[in-house]
Amino acid sequence: MVSTDAASSRWPHFLRLALFVAVLLTMFYLVAVQRVIDVEVVREAVARAGPAAPLLYIPVAALMAAIFVPGPLLAAGSGFLFGPALGTVVTLSSTVLTATIAALLGRRAGRDSARALIGPQWADRIDTQIQRRGLWAVVGQRFIPGISDALASYAFGAFGMPLWQMAVGALIGSAPRAFVYTALGASISNLNSPLAYAAIAVWCLTAIIGAFAAHRGYRSWRARVRNS
Repeated sequence: MVSTDAASSRWPHFLRLALFVAVLLTMFYLVAVQRVIDVEVVREAVARAGPAAPLLYIPVAALMAAIFVPGPLLAAGSGFLFGPALGTVVTLSSTVLTATIAALLGRRAGRDSARALIGPQWADRIDTQIQRRGLWAVVGQRFIPGISDALASYAFGAFGMPLWQMAVGALIGSAPRAFVYTALGASISNLNSPLAYAAIAVWCLTAIIGAFAAHRGYRSWRARVRNS
């Protein structure tokens, strides 16, 4: 009877979490796959803001990235509009804002349900790991290619990652790629420039570091599972 009541009490949490995931996947499909948002139109609109364009681009790009507009396109647009130096600052600022927004929404929508589904014991263990390694988990995720930063931020938020760890982790971990895509956008008219070659070199280096970090993290996780 107790187990039946416990199972039935978890259903609302399961449905809430499933709905949240379905909304995210739908947004991802519409925005990242079907490209229902024209980034070029948004970029031209921001450019008409004149001197205020960099300040305007930060929240606009952050909100677009939070609904899964590809980050490299937004970063390249920043480089095209503002050049490599200012563009990198704008890109990094919007990236930190995106991480904070997504983590906050993930926390509000999924934290209680996630804790209820995995149980108090596992929830406490995850909280302990977040306190010990949360910041560097965010940094490491940013170095691994092929993972949506926005999707990861929603997941981190759902598992209770503190917002300051999300912001600082995104700032540290996203800096190399912010430079890479912004620099490529700034040098789009001359991809044989030293700036473009530097961006490609940094991208290759971060990809190698990301692959190494992912492999090491997987081995560490396997070791903890065996010892638990």
